Amino acid sequence: MKSEDLAAIGAKYGKSAAQVALRWLTQRGVVAIPKSSHKERMAQNFDIFDFTLTDDDMKSIAKLNQHDSGTINFGDPQFVRYLIENYG
Repeated sequence: MKSEDLAAIGAKYGKSAAQVALRWLTQRGVVAIPKSSHKERMAQNFDIFDFTLTDDDMKSIAKLNQHDSGTINFGDPQFVRYLIENYG
């Protein structure tokens, strides 16, 4: 899956790729704090509660960016141990 696939998923719901990404985080229970100084984008950031991503959508999005070295799994016990050992 490529990043433009977020736009394709968004098209199914009449939403932007950014709204799909925010909805994906929200459905996973992750609190997202998007930053924007544009009124239109701020309104779009709040307009994510009138649709629900399907299980297939959720799985497809989860597969994005898995090979990026910048991706961190905050649920990984080794990463948590690293944080505790280095930042106490």
